[in-house]
Amino acid sequence: MIFRSLRVPERVFALAAWAVSLVFASFLIGLGGKIVGELPGVEKARTLRDFIPPAQLAPLHASRDSLVALQRTTQDARDRASQQHTVARNTYSAQRESFDAWVATRTATTDPQQDPEVLSRTRTLDTLKARERVAEAEVEQLDAQLLAITQAQEANREAEVELEIAARGTFERARFQEELKTFGIRLALTLPLLLVAGWLVARKRRSEYWPLLRGFVLFAVFAFFVELVPYLPSYGGYVRYGVGIIASGVTGVYVIRAMRRYLAQRQRVEQQSEAERRRALPYEELLKRIDAGVCPGCERGVAKGPNGASNFCVHCGLRHFDHCGACQTRKNAFYPYCPTCGVPAGTAPSPTVAA
Repeated sequence: MIFRSLRVPERVFALAAWAVSLVFASFLIGLGGKIVGELPGVEKARTLRDFIPPAQLAPLHASRDSLVALQRTTQDARDRASQQHTVARNTYSAQRESFDAWVATRTATTDPQQDPEVLSRTRTLDTLKARERVAEAEVEQLDAQLLAITQAQEANREAEVELEIAARGTFERARFQEELKTFGIRLALTLPLLLVAGWLVARKRRSEYWPLLRGFVLFAVFAFFVELVPYLPSYGGYVRYGVGIIASGVTGVYVIRAMRRYLAQRQRVEQQSEAERRRALPYEELLKRIDAGVCPGCERGVAKGPNGASNFCVHCGLRHFDHCGACQTRKNAFYPYCPTCGVPAGTAPSPTVAA
């Protein structure tokens, strides 16, 4: 609807102007993102460990590393001892089963010559049982060492937690100051851009360089409302609401004043003659408003009748439609030529048509 009343080159120019605005804004946004992401004076984010005295933290780290190494060595030794204990237990169990079977045979035969063999086998079982107990004792000793190492590691972690708790207050204050500094630098860069963008929208919308200026406006809005938002600190809600209140207040004052100027201008325009009002508006603007069903003179809606839109505005009396002087076709009163016969507007009726 907006482009329909424009000439074809004007339509192409309007689309090209928007393309230039978007491309220009995209390059500005890319450059702005690089600048905002690598601002000088903004330090790298610090962690809680940075605020613990190294003299207190270094011994704990050294103890932690030594305990981890000792735990690994002890665990390997415990695994080997457990394996040896398993072998000893299985050997004893096998010998015990063999002995029990042999004793059952000895009892069945009751051969007195086998008594020395009973004693020998009994001594072998005692030896195997002793080895199993030694292996089991070694495993138990290593388990006790692992338990002591685990307790020492837990005590080491508790000491580190106590140091972190003691340093948390300093860390929170430093982080608050760093966030405030970073946010202040970013705000100092993006807020002036937003103010300049507002001034351009208010004052330079009719400029012949508006496509480039519009790209800058898009970039400024993106930089403030998109680039700045991820860096809002914990108290950023107050900043956001404060900027919103100021922006909405300034916008409200501007809108009220603009509305007053508009109403005053409308009153002046409605007091002019129809010919003066026709000359005051550009031809394309007249066609746009007629196509949109709006009176070009008072900008109120065009009244509808039984045959469609009325010929005159019922509010200001401006003529919207008339008849061709040559063919009497009803047409837009602002057309310079009749769309049916091509006769210029204002041509007197021909004698045939008049008759």
